[in-house]
Amino acid sequence: MRVGVITFPGSLDDRDAQRAVRLAGAEPVALWHGSHDLEGVDALILPGGFSYGDYLRCGAIASLSPIMTEVVDAANRGMPVLGICNGFQMLAEAHLLEGGLIRNDHGSFICRDQVLRVENASTDWTAEFEAGEQITIPLKNGEGGFIADDETLDRLEGDGRVAFRYVDVNPNGSLRDIAGITNARGNVVGLMPHPEHAVEPGFGPDTAAAMRSGVDGLRFFTSVIQRTLAAA
Repeated sequence: MRVGVITFPGSLDDRDAQRAVRLAGAEPVALWHGSHDLEGVDALILPGGFSYGDYLRCGAIASLSPIMTEVVDAANRGMPVLGICNGFQMLAEAHLLEGGLIRNDHGSFICRDQVLRVENASTDWTAEFEAGEQITIPLKNGEGGFIADDETLDRLEGDGRVAFRYVDVNPNGSLRDIAGITNARGNVVGLMPHPEHAVEPGFGPDTAAAMRSGVDGLRFFTSVIQRTLAAA
């Protein structure tokens, strides 16, 4: 399986996402924001970073990059697409996901290991989790507050499209503690925490077993591999 990771000007975590794909057992394919060629990949990742310096709005300029035309078309055909942090912001700006992301309510950049509750374990990217399971994923953002009007929030809740929710502490003021959402089809998922930083022992979050031993993020990538291969 081939998973495309798109690099935008200002991407920071594209190489980390490629490594996560490789550790999960798939082939990462580096894609460029200025291209219209997805190179035959089976899934796509929009990585974290600060595309175009977050000028205008976070993810707004990147959402108009040439390759995003192909991303939108592929997502609408059912290709799995994961937006991580800045990638989540791009998916919202491209209207592949509802709502938006604004400046953290405390006004500061935050970096911490964050406990999440898995609310939807039936998407292409969450199939190897259990609904209600708590996982620990690193979080780092300055504009991670998820917002939407009450009607949209009620619809996301009612349709089971809240994918992840913050536990213990809300780090950025996201409404209803929402850390990530999915589209109705379940192939497009966006979240603010960074699963690509929790895929390898020795480099992940601390756990009760040992320092830096957390690998909860790896299942994002193995989930999409298994789901895609099963559907082939």
